[in-house]
Amino acid sequence: MNVVILAILLSNMKNFLFSFLFLTAAYSQSNFDKGVKLIEQNKYAQAKPFFELAYKENPKNVDAIDKLGEVAFHTQNWDDAIKYGNKLITMFPKNADYWFKYGGALGMKAKSVNKFKALGMIDDVKDAFETSAKLDAKHINTRWALVMFYIELPGIVGGSETKAQKYATELMTLSKVDGYLAKGYIDVYFKRYENAESNYKKAHEIGHSKTTFDKLYDLYLNKLKNKAKAEELKAKFNK
Repeated sequence: MNVVILAILLSNMKNFLFSFLFLTAAYSQSNFDKGVKLIEQNKYAQAKPFFELAYKENPKNVDAIDKLGEVAFHTQNWDDAIKYGNKLITMFPKNADYWFKYGGALGMKAKSVNKFKALGMIDDVKDAFETSAKLDAKHINTRWALVMFYIELPGIVGGSETKAQKYATELMTLSKVDGYLAKGYIDVYFKRYENAESNYKKAHEIGHSKTTFDKLYDLYLNKLKNKAKAEELKAKFNK
């Protein structure tokens, strides 16, 4: 065969392979991108098939697994959320965020089942959140989850204000706003409304956000039953 013709054929074959690989990658990426765009519009159910396609094409596609877990969480499919969360912590056992998501899925599942089944899940929820906290000393969401976990859990099965306060204090070192909000949350739970007011006011003075306003406004209006303070706060915030 003529050397020139052989060179041309090899060149064409390289171009074909490059185009094939590029189109395959683009197709896979387009499925994922379509799913992401739908999530941005809060269309989680519609996004699911695109992430499933991306995952089917590559079962090690971490982003697709993560998004499938997110979809499952937002559509309240706790079993799928747990399944995908477990895949992530198995692949990346040192990733604090994946442990947090896994714990969240377990926690929501526990809330959806009867008390007997929920009791059997408590240790798994606690272990997931505490593993996340140990892996990342600055993970704010995990510490919030642990504050809520230990406060809402009955003392007879491990609930503890002391432990909740411990994580609220850790939050204080990471974010003053979150720290005061967490301590205010604990005070509200135990109906210590004056203490809650003090903590929520400090959080609002620092953060002055919709979140801090909502917490303090709700406290005034629905807990302290002080409509005048609630309206005064609202007027100042709207300015």
